[in-house]
Amino acid sequence: MIQNIMDFFRNLPAKQCSECGKSMEEQHECYGNKCDHCLGISDL
Repeated sequence: MIQNIMDFFRNLPAKQCSECGKSMEEQHECYGNKCDHCLGISDL
């Protein structure tokens, strides 16, 4: 059975940091696999 493409993307699991395992917010311009905390980026 062919699945609706939008349903496919909605049902993907949340992206996780490869270092600490925390869920990450997806960013359309970023293919990184580590969260800001593990990268040492702090909010200013």
